[in-house]
Amino acid sequence: MDTAAAEWTVSGDTPERHGGRRLAAWCAGLLFAALSLVVGCRVLDSDGFTPVPQVLAFLPWLLAPTGFALLLALLARWRIGLVWGIVLLGLLAWFIEPYGSADEPDGTPVAELRVLTSNVEFGQGARSLVSVLRREQPDIVFVEECEYTCQDTLEGTFGTEYPYRQAVRAGGSTGSIILSRFPLRATDKVPGTMGMPGAVAEVRGESVRLQLAHPMPPLPGQVDVWQRELGRLRDVAAADRDVPTILAGDFNASQDHAAFRDILGTGLRDAARLAGHDRTPSWPSRTAGVIGAQIDHVLVSRDFSASKARFLTPADTDHRALVVDITLHQRG
Repeated sequence: MDTAAAEWTVSGDTPERHGGRRLAAWCAGLLFAALSLVVGCRVLDSDGFTPVPQVLAFLPWLLAPTGFALLLALLARWRIGLVWGIVLLGLLAWFIEPYGSADEPDGTPVAELRVLTSNVEFGQGARSLVSVLRREQPDIVFVEECEYTCQDTLEGTFGTEYPYRQAVRAGGSTGSIILSRFPLRATDKVPGTMGMPGAVAEVRGESVRLQLAHPMPPLPGQVDVWQRELGRLRDVAAADRDVPTILAGDFNASQDHAAFRDILGTGLRDAARLAGHDRTPSWPSRTAGVIGAQIDHVLVSRDFSASKARFLTPADTDHRALVVDITLHQRG
């Protein structure tokens, strides 16, 4: 890099200027190398290894360090660095574009549904969620990290509004629950570190599969667990494509994770994307207005269209709640 940093030198350059340009080139090169590791995994459709999966969740925000490194390369008059930075910016811009198809189902509309998913952070946001449910009036609710007290609060408050429930009763982050206005038939829960119950709802004479998603987050040393549990959700999504399906919850993964895109590869579509909110951050809620990642999703089969999506900010939880209005269509 010493030779490269010396490019574009002009007569009259002082040793101090030359040394400054060399330092700028080195800093730019180190930034480009780190960024290239993350972007390269995205290009190769891989989640790589720590810290790549953790950084991939914030892929759009990598535009800032890439632009800064490009500025350093410009100040250093480093031609190779300028090309390197422009290529990285181009790849980032390409991947930030909306993903997934947005075509409408052809069948006759059967029912309009409002679906809400919310991670209440160890049950702390349960009381705030009560207010959200009263205001939004969703038909089906997926609640993650809903431990014993949280479940008692929701069941005691909405015993008549949501008479049908399917839950994993556990403490801490393991507990979870599905609330429904429609009759539910229990199905096997997805094995995982945290509770992921499932059910089949009877919606206006149509059977609709419901599956709550809450895999392990990609913590250092736990990436293989995260990938394995997302793989199990993918298997559930692919198991019966003839039945309308809603797979919703805290996926601990964004569209830039290969393991999440594998789930979309089964034919499911992201309702927020269909409604024009493909990049709205949902976590962490405290900084979502500045920087964040969309890791809370409502995925639907092609039997559904989506007309509206909103990200709400309940108190006492680090996740924003997602509300989507979807329409179930009859299959041709």
